[in-house]
Amino acid sequence: MIDINTIPIIRERRRTYGLKITDDGQVVIKAPLKIAERTLREFAAKHTDWIEKQLAARAKFVTDKFTAEEMENLFRLSATDIPPRVAMWAEKLAVTYSKVAIRNMVHNYGSCTAKGKLTFNCLLMLCPPEVVDCIVVHELCHRLQMNHSEKFYHEILRVMPNYYSRRDWLREHGDYYLHKLKASNLSQKQIVVWEK
Repeated sequence: MIDINTIPIIRERRRTYGLKITDDGQVVIKAPLKIAERTLREFAAKHTDWIEKQLAARAKFVTDKFTAEEMENLFRLSATDIPPRVAMWAEKLAVTYSKVAIRNMVHNYGSCTAKGKLTFNCLLMLCPPEVVDCIVVHELCHRLQMNHSEKFYHEILRVMPNYYSRRDWLREHGDYYLHKLKASNLSQKQIVVWEK
């Protein structure tokens, strides 16, 4: 059982607060500069089940690793699967993009730059197709809103009303793949699969 009162608090210039498991397996509270410690401790206390689940899952897959061959296969699948999904959803959202790239990222499943470069994690090929679409839509909606505001989620829900149930799958299972990739110690790779 984790002692909530010993969890380190990392204060930063940010608006929200939350729990994080660091790369070395330490639980920390990330928080804005001005928020009461009591509020943060109460928040952590409400999420002890989540903390223990994350720590247990982390311990389970420390020895599980991807091979270089498996990673190459995921890149190959991503290069053919993701670009058509991006094109289809971009048309539905009426947005443009400049580039689609695939990477083996250890922290997230997608990103979008202000210039319209979309990057997707090759690990998406291990997820159900509806979860892949969820990430594609999420990143494309950043072409409309470069934030995670209420307007941003409104844009997502406009084309994907069941977005949250799809995202929940990734929240429940996605960390396993990210940690497995990190444990594999494979070099980072990126391939551009579409460019305007």
